[in-house]
Amino acid sequence: MLPRIAVLGTGGTIAQAPDAGGAVLPSLDAQALLSSVPGLDRIARLKVRQIVNIDSRDMQPEIWLDLATAVTVEQDDPDVTGIVVLHGTDTMEETAWFLDRVAGDGKPVVLTGAMELASSPFADGPRNILNAVRQAADPQAKGHGATVSFAGRIYAADRVRKVETSGQTAFAGGRLAVIDGLGIDWEGHRARAPSLGLPRDALPRVDLVCDYPGADGALIDAAIAAGAAGLVVEGYGIGNLSRPSFDAVLRAREAGLPVVLTSRVAEGRIYPVYGGPGGGEALVAAGVVLGAPLTAGKNRILLMLALAMGMAGEELRRLFAVH
Repeated sequence: MLPRIAVLGTGGTIAQAPDAGGAVLPSLDAQALLSSVPGLDRIARLKVRQIVNIDSRDMQPEIWLDLATAVTVEQDDPDVTGIVVLHGTDTMEETAWFLDRVAGDGKPVVLTGAMELASSPFADGPRNILNAVRQAADPQAKGHGATVSFAGRIYAADRVRKVETSGQTAFAGGRLAVIDGLGIDWEGHRARAPSLGLPRDALPRVDLVCDYPGADGALIDAAIAAGAAGLVVEGYGIGNLSRPSFDAVLRAREAGLPVVLTSRVAEGRIYPVYGGPGGGEALVAAGVVLGAPLTAGKNRILLMLALAMGMAGEELRRLFAVH
């Protein structure tokens, strides 16, 4: 019997076509998209559910929770082999990371989408859907957590990033496998921390602020005033902030906010190397948590989950240290 794959639709370019006025909007549901892919019935038995139908620029934490709940239901179904999530590319990397942290163990969770409209003669959605279903049905896909399958490549959720605004090879980072007409060539196994599980409560507000030449700390102060429960600050190099941003971080810490420091540099960990106001040593002394070697956006998701689960202090530091 063919494996059973659950397909969850959320919208995105893969589901979009121009309306009568030429504006591009989500217009196709997941069932309609699957019907446009020849050969799926020879790979898997499909069960389909539409979660939302939005452009992924409108993705929200509440939708992440609804989606993760649906993924968990499918993982608990003994008849389901794997899950495919159809998603827009703008925030696919964040959704993949969220699902990896809360529902990524066990059965494969595969996100895919498209760079071309569903109505385009160059549509890449059908091939990406076909490959995602093939991956979700592959016994070797287990144990990698949530992944992004795009343009014949499979990427790990922690490292994948959208690196092109157009063009069908839009993603890079953390490549796990190549998938083509010959099969799936797994290139290695990803070392990953266990998933955290679904939080019981709503995700708290965590704001993300970047440092830059001329920053005066006003955005950090605004986050404090807006009632943020936590703050992620994207700094420089190995872990440094300008003096005005550092002073604002001190005010955030005095207000009781957990603050996570990340870097705008693409690779490498944060270390408390430099002294003086704004240096890593001073930030650690102020109680700032050194972020994981992830994008600032993915560090934000990790902090949101940690706070929703009541983590603080040394437990919070350990969480970021193992990611």
